[in-house]
Amino acid sequence: MAACTLKMDLLKAYITRKQIDTTKEAYGNFYLQPNGIFYITNDHQGIVVKTTDFNNSPSISYATQSGPMLVINGNLHPVFVKNSKNLHIRNGIGILPNGTLLFAMSKNPITLYDFATFFKNRSCKNTLYLDGFASRTYLPKKKWKQEDGDFGIIIAETKTMN
Repeated sequence: MAACTLKMDLLKAYITRKQIDTTKEAYGNFYLQPNGIFYITNDHQGIVVKTTDFNNSPSISYATQSGPMLVINGNLHPVFVKNSKNLHIRNGIGILPNGTLLFAMSKNPITLYDFATFFKNRSCKNTLYLDGFASRTYLPKKKWKQEDGDFGIIIAETKTMN
């Protein structure tokens, strides 16, 4: 498992690409309730909440919806099964107790239960599953460069070049 922690320093204003999906019953991980939203405020605070708890406001500079939630108020999602045969590459986002964002992506197939446990063991109160088989990581510092694929969302740490 590769994990990357970062603090957000600069973020451009977001553009609404799609309205929040409030569908409760449909096929796929996204619709396994509760799903959630990861967002960053104008004062650079990262937050993960259940979709039903999200309140859009001008103080939000970036947001993305995904699902399911992995850890909810410090507890593993109640439908995850410890010895599940549902193994896939997974990635997600959690917030460490000090406010640092924790992005993680498995290098090998893993269950949702074990992936959620990874975040819970690091004291993330709420964490969100972002994607699975379509996920890629570009992390040269860890000698992990996946440059292929089509992307629906890209989350990156950037810095201003002078």
